[in-house]
Amino acid sequence: MQFPDVVAYAVPGFIALIILEMALARLTGRVRYETRDTFASLAMGFGNQSIAILGAGAVVYAAFAWVYQYRLIGAMPVVWWTVVICFIADDLAFYWFHRIAHERRYFWASHVIHHSSQHYNLSTALRQTWTGKLTFSFIFALPLAFVGFPPEMILFVGGVNLVYQFWIHTELIDRMGPFELIFNTPSHHRVHHATNARYLDANYAGTLIIWDRMFGTFVAEDRTEKPLYGIVRNLGTFNPLMIAFHEWIGIAKDLSNARSLKEVGGYLFGPPGWSPDGSRMTSAKIKARWRDFHASDAEPAELEPEDKTPVLQPVK
Repeated sequence: MQFPDVVAYAVPGFIALIILEMALARLTGRVRYETRDTFASLAMGFGNQSIAILGAGAVVYAAFAWVYQYRLIGAMPVVWWTVVICFIADDLAFYWFHRIAHERRYFWASHVIHHSSQHYNLSTALRQTWTGKLTFSFIFALPLAFVGFPPEMILFVGGVNLVYQFWIHTELIDRMGPFELIFNTPSHHRVHHATNARYLDANYAGTLIIWDRMFGTFVAEDRTEKPLYGIVRNLGTFNPLMIAFHEWIGIAKDLSNARSLKEVGGYLFGPPGWSPDGSRMTSAKIKARWRDFHASDAEPAELEPEDKTPVLQPVK
């Protein structure tokens, strides 16, 4: 069985759907597009694919092929049901990669790019990392090769998962009833992209939301609280280079001031926002303050840390 490059085939469809959503945004006013933000997202997507073509994709394949040599059992037959099993296993691996990418700064430094837009539309789906493959984010899927799934199959189902996730980056689609019990949807993923304290660290699913329900990270979208998008401290720039590397620059600055190996480990593998004296805000602290606020009727000003970063407004 030949496995096509589903992402490459899907790109024209991505562009067509973005244009359609832009048109619907003008007609309905339900979606916001900002010209500079959209071009920044497209630039990040183009860079991501260029890096894969220039060799990062070959490195990933080589890693899967090497592990596959030492598989526990014989080669899996390439038939429809093994592809389905591989897809489900890969989706579970994606859940844990995605969760750890939010919980550990080393992986967050690559993944934060996807969350850096203050807008939520289909172009945001293309805002992808330039450093993910170079920092070995693919290691979370290596056990699939060790079990016996062929590298080509693993790459194929990973591409299908990525293509699925494109359409859930929209505000045009509301709740979807029973479908949402099993599958990731725009409503679930809006929660994931939100910076509201209520929504932080939730809904890491790729295709199947069942993992979040199983592992206690599911949060439903609340109709009374509209998601606010971006990151806790927004960048205030559309420069693709700053979008791609700002967190790595931040890590380098912190490491230069580290006074012990413990601090080095904290800055690299602690949660985003970790600091030796605990003075910075992590998402866990923000959520704790939010819970305390609702429990004790504290003043709203105490809910979140002061953020003086300029907010980017859409062009009228």
